[in-house]
Amino acid sequence: MKYSKIPVARSVVALCVAKDIKHVVISPGSRNAPLTIGFTHHTDITPYSIVDERCAAFFALGMAQQLGKPVALVCTSGSALLNYYPAIAEAFYSDIPLVVISADRPVERIDIGDGQTIRQKNVFQNHILYSANLYSELVLEKESNDPKLQQKQFEAQKHNEREVNLALNKAIEEKGPVHINVPFYEPLYDTVENIEVQPIQIYPELKERHYSEKQLQHYADEWNRAKRKMVIVGVAQPNAVEQKFLKTLAEDPSVIVFTETTSNIHQEEFFTRIDTIIGPIEKAGNREELFGKLQPDILLTFGGMIVSKKIKAFLRNYNPKHHWHIDSKKAYNTFFCLNKHFETDVNSFFSEFLPLTEKTDSEYGEYWKSIRKKRQNRHEEYMGQIPYSDLKAMQEIVPVVPEDSIVHFGNSSAIRYAQLFQWHPSLKIFCNRGTSGIDGSISTSVGAAVTSEVPVLMITGDLSFFYDSNALWNNYIPSNFRIIVLNNQGGGIFRILPGNKNTENFDKYFETVHDMNAKPVCDLYNFEYFRADSQEDVRKQLESFFGASEKPKLLEIFTPRKINDEVLLEYFNFMKS
Repeated sequence: MKYSKIPVARSVVALCVAKDIKHVVISPGSRNAPLTIGFTHHTDITPYSIVDERCAAFFALGMAQQLGKPVALVCTSGSALLNYYPAIAEAFYSDIPLVVISADRPVERIDIGDGQTIRQKNVFQNHILYSANLYSELVLEKESNDPKLQQKQFEAQKHNEREVNLALNKAIEEKGPVHINVPFYEPLYDTVENIEVQPIQIYPELKERHYSEKQLQHYADEWNRAKRKMVIVGVAQPNAVEQKFLKTLAEDPSVIVFTETTSNIHQEEFFTRIDTIIGPIEKAGNREELFGKLQPDILLTFGGMIVSKKIKAFLRNYNPKHHWHIDSKKAYNTFFCLNKHFETDVNSFFSEFLPLTEKTDSEYGEYWKSIRKKRQNRHEEYMGQIPYSDLKAMQEIVPVVPEDSIVHFGNSSAIRYAQLFQWHPSLKIFCNRGTSGIDGSISTSVGAAVTSEVPVLMITGDLSFFYDSNALWNNYIPSNFRIIVLNNQGGGIFRILPGNKNTENFDKYFETVHDMNAKPVCDLYNFEYFRADSQEDVRKQLESFFGASEKPKLLEIFTPRKINDEVLLEYFNFMKS
């Protein structure tokens, strides 16, 4: 095999391979040539070439999300590195292992007016688990006999090997992004044949915390005394929680469990659509009474970020006596009442905690299940009478998504519409909720599709799609990849928010009204394009949209810009009756 002549580049590649990193996403450049040479010639690495660094980072994020293992990114020096930042922030808050490897100029070239130089050291310090800043290695034409120089080279090599080990281990142990910054002297393209390095290996330590019966008994006693217990599950990987634990929670009449579309948890007794419970109460004349009945004594949460703004507003105003969160890494005080963080994974916690609990007599569960049934009836009644709109289009999509697919949602409107429907339990659902940004949603779904053995569907709004359309600029997209774009000619989410929505200022600076369509993008990137302008069109196009094809497909659904917000806002008024 070919190797870079520069030892630090060989060490970085060797340690990535040793720690089972098999996928490396490379953006073209010159300063990163030693790394590119090493990764692209290694038989254990699958390299990908993505020109746009922002897309490359989200592409890698989607891969790591599906694999559950670190995926590496490689870029040149300068502003290229900064384009990784949105995906790094998403990985940081969503616990996704990304390994960012940036080439840099030697330290004496920084801040002297040299091209493609910025201050790369610790550039991601607020959203990174570890920053490894390596030493430059000057490769001499002839081996030096100077003992002092040899000692300096040896010390630099050992420093670099240790830093790379620590960074990679942190990504594996804590599942998040790390940054390895590698300064290179020229020449950059020189290679050697069959000269492997054997860098020192520091092995990761995967620690699992357990709680004793004595440590848990106090909390179990509180749980057993409480008549109203609420469990909320945020973003979670499919099959993250053992079914036997879910069954135990479902059988307790004093417990109600709220899940979201992104929770990937399915249990018949659970409440899958939070906003259909909370939203109508906000509109009710006796809202204080109803919220009082819903207010839990104990709130138990696990999983990542919560989509529903309504449940956040409710629990911030009607605090439970206790809020406990289960997570091996972190606990956010989302409702301003967190008083216990169980620092372990959810299955370990339930295996130790639930045997100490007992079912509690209570009307809490049955009362809210009766409300849920009424809400479902009203939902069906409302959906049967509304005009063609975003909400109506989503209703048509839900039942026809092929079973066992992976479904990615864009942020803002798309994921919030999705929350109002019951999706098939075989679907695996994802959304970039770490930062909840629209940037990179398409790229993430493309990365997921590249590593997935099942079809991937992306459902997104128009602004999110056009913002990230460079996501389709690569040669790796499988033919079974599908995108549905809900095009309401602007940022439809802003029409739902309070404010004067019918002014020139609003149209231009908030909603950002446009008349673009996705067909030119599809022509450019070799996608089959389908268009729907009515409910009948949507049904007709969906009949064949998921069928086999030689190219990936995109369906663009155009909806009436000024009706969508009225339909959604009236939904909650109708549901309260």
